[in-house]
Amino acid sequence: MFASRSITRIALRRGCPLRQFSTSRPLAVSYHSYTLPTHTSTPPRNDDVPETSITQPDPLPKVHETRPPPQQPQHPQPPKQQEPAPTQNATPATSASAPKLSETEAQKPKAARPRPKLRPRKAAMKLTPSAVEQLRELLDQPEPKLIKVGVRNRGCSGLAYHLEYVDKPGAFDETVEQDGVKVLIDSKALFSIIGSEMDYVEDKLNQRFVFKNPNINPSEEECGCGESFMV
Repeated sequence: MFASRSITRIALRRGCPLRQFSTSRPLAVSYHSYTLPTHTSTPPRNDDVPETSITQPDPLPKVHETRPPPQQPQHPQPPKQQEPAPTQNATPATSASAPKLSETEAQKPKAARPRPKLRPRKAAMKLTPSAVEQLRELLDQPEPKLIKVGVRNRGCSGLAYHLEYVDKPGAFDETVEQDGVKVLIDSKALFSIIGSEMDYVEDKLNQRFVFKNPNINPSEEECGCGESFMV
């Protein structure tokens, strides 16, 4: 124990001269004084808080006091902008009225479109009274047959009338009905016969049906014998 104490004393003695002869200079901190601001730019936190019951509690009423306690003044609040209520009410009204209008329009009967007037079409061929009488005699037989008028390539000018008996009309045959008598026209000959007049001629030599066709010129488009024509 004595040895340790002596060692510590020797060490302390040796350390003191080192501190006295040290080359490093002690650092000195300069002191500067600062002034506190007299006026603060930011307002205190409780500046905008109203004096409500939290900050200042309402005073309790005294005994035998009938008057109500004084109310603390409240800061006026800015008026709220009211939403346009009429527009909201108007939109449902219009939407509700729209189905009603559609229902009433659906219940109303639609105006019927005016139908085009059908004009009577002119007959493709006319019959003279004598031709009607002769055709009626042919139809009054025990086995009545229809007469079909057609055109065939024959004669000097190229076309000649052709008559034949048929039991029923064809798919595209034109039917001419006059005074209760029917005559058929071949669909291939309709262009050449349309507008003609059918007549029945009887003389001492023969009896036959003749046609007066306005589509041909007798001096140019009909042969001299009168058996053929050209359209």
